[in-house]
Amino acid sequence: MATLSPAAPHAPARGFASALGPLLLLALLMVIGFAVMGSFGVVQEGAKAELGLSDNMLGMIQGLGAAVPLVLFSIPIGILVDRFNRVRLMLILAAVWTLGTALTAFAPNVATLVVARMLTGIGTTGALTAALSLSADLCAPDQRGRALLIVNLGKALGVAAAFALTGWLFGRFLGHALPDLLAGAPPWRSTHAALALLSAVLLVPLLLMREPARQEVEAGPDAPFRTVVHELWSRRAFLIPLFVGQVAVVMADAAAGIWASPILSRIYGLQPQDFGAWMGAILFGTGVVGAILGGFAADLGQKSGRRGGLLIGAVIAAAVGIPAALFSISPTVPIFAVAFGTLALCGTITGLITSVALTVLIPNELRGLCIGAFIAIAGLIGFGLAPSLVAGVSTMLGGEHHIGQAQAIVGVTVSLLSFVGFLVAMRRAPRSATEEPI
Repeated sequence: MATLSPAAPHAPARGFASALGPLLLLALLMVIGFAVMGSFGVVQEGAKAELGLSDNMLGMIQGLGAAVPLVLFSIPIGILVDRFNRVRLMLILAAVWTLGTALTAFAPNVATLVVARMLTGIGTTGALTAALSLSADLCAPDQRGRALLIVNLGKALGVAAAFALTGWLFGRFLGHALPDLLAGAPPWRSTHAALALLSAVLLVPLLLMREPARQEVEAGPDAPFRTVVHELWSRRAFLIPLFVGQVAVVMADAAAGIWASPILSRIYGLQPQDFGAWMGAILFGTGVVGAILGGFAADLGQKSGRRGGLLIGAVIAAAVGIPAALFSISPTVPIFAVAFGTLALCGTITGLITSVALTVLIPNELRGLCIGAFIAIAGLIGFGLAPSLVAGVSTMLGGEHHIGQAQAIVGVTVSLLSFVGFLVAMRRAPRSATEEPI
């Protein structure tokens, strides 16, 4: 890959309408990436039965199996995003998540499953970093909320497809309505084989995309790494609480997403084909609404003129997410669905606003690094700690049948932490990407 030179001053970002085509392409990639990233959680009970796994093993596969490589690779990928051709990088990362999905289908043991889920996580989250950076350079700052809205809609659809599409495929393979892809293999394996094939087909349009010029460059993508580190450190008063707020949201969402299916199966007596469609619909609906609310809230917050106004929506969403985190102890399935959907809605809003904040309030040469660092820390703490923490609290409470109460305890605690983090970040936010930090 050739290093990119700084964007020329006379190369402004495109208007939102003319950038819509590339943005939709990026959204399509996020759909399949996040669908395969979340697919195993929907059918993990099948893998548990076939391979004799415990909840702690499932927590390791879903948690640390995704967290460790994210910690190791997210920051280096973020640096590559800041310095090299992002479209080519996305193509490589998409191939990585496709390989991980295929390996999941053939995994004979826990170790292979961990590696497979690592590859899927590396590819998807790394590609998200590149997609956010690309989206930021496709539109002017005052339209960036809408630009990132499109990409986050793709992410939301992917999260929903992880439930809806995976559940649908699982049910069809279970009932032999679809031809067996793996010669008598359990349905959860055939489901992942089908997802890998679909992913490979959907990568083709990426070959048509061109790299956009970089905007809001301060030191430039060729700046010495020492300069980049100094710029990053000088913004720590804003970035640290922003990190705390969003990582805590990721903890709540990761634990909820991973344990929702087992809770529905064990406590409410439902199977993946029973809840896959409506859980997918909830996640897609709240993802769409959350992305829209988050995108427009970010743009309106910028227009308010007050310091940190961009983050007002994130503070409100974090507050609403606190009671919603009690979804896992709901007395009925409909109440479970409403509370779970509310938590997902709040997570989408804060995630999009955080992404906009990084692309508007941080110089271009720091964005990939910041997003990569967010993903690394969120991967370690959110995906690595939160699922295992729920399993640990459940054990302390008396066993696996207490998984609902454990999920509620962890969810409410980290949701409170996210509210405090966003509130502090709002008060310490700079007014622009190039403003001297306070």
